[in-house]
Amino acid sequence: MRIPARPWSAGLPLAGAAAVALLLGACSSDGVLAVHPEVDVGVARPPAPVSEPQGVALSDPVVASEPAMSSEPVVTSEPIVAGFPRWETPVEAAPVMPNAETECRRQLRRLGVTYRDLAPINDGGACRVDWPVKVSAINGVEIKPAATLTCAMAATFAKWTRNELQPAARWRYMSGVKTIHQGSSYSCRNIRGSGKASQHALGNAIDVMRIELKNGRDIDVRKPGWFAFRQRAFLNSVRADGCSYFGTVLGPGYNADHADHFHFDIMQRRRVACR
Repeated sequence: MRIPARPWSAGLPLAGAAAVALLLGACSSDGVLAVHPEVDVGVARPPAPVSEPQGVALSDPVVASEPAMSSEPVVTSEPIVAGFPRWETPVEAAPVMPNAETECRRQLRRLGVTYRDLAPINDGGACRVDWPVKVSAINGVEIKPAATLTCAMAATFAKWTRNELQPAARWRYMSGVKTIHQGSSYSCRNIRGSGKASQHALGNAIDVMRIELKNGRDIDVRKPGWFAFRQRAFLNSVRADGCSYFGTVLGPGYNADHADHFHFDIMQRRRVACR
């Protein structure tokens, strides 16, 4: 088969470079292409005519080249969709302790009270203490178990312990107080037989059950026997002296509910309930 030679007046695409080399190698000097009977050679199609812009000569063949890499960002034609703002839950600021509570805690430190602040208590209804403290000792006297109280009640109880209970124990028993055993501090409850909230529900009350001295003597608050003169005098003294500090002082002899402890609270009254 003879294929007439075609003049190369225009450049070929790069994709046909290999085919051109094959054709050139297979052509004889007279322009006749020798084709192997087992090889099917296709004829390259000339490229589409290129219009000659004004002022540019197309005498040289147009050679296609690979696109150069650019450092400029690629701009796509896809539309940019703006996202909706993300709504986040606002962080609540921690409540600021009132000045009265701050000053009260300074007073506790001056009185030698060992305490720690607790999270606000809100058990519903009147059972609420906004700034409670847990008192574990007063000037070296242990409180067992540690009492949950308002700061005001803790300060008042600390003054009574330092100014009345300790001196009375030294006077009567020649010994200091080691531990005050309390039966109730904060407790969400009403006064028995009434719909009124107890001062315990406000953190303003504490019940003293026993007083343990450093000499090992353990004084039960329950009414002593007829011949326990010293114990009776001691209990009567600390009970009566408490009326100068608290709004309510109740103990054995008042009613059955207070037969085994002293109840102290700081309820504001026109007249102190000292019974």
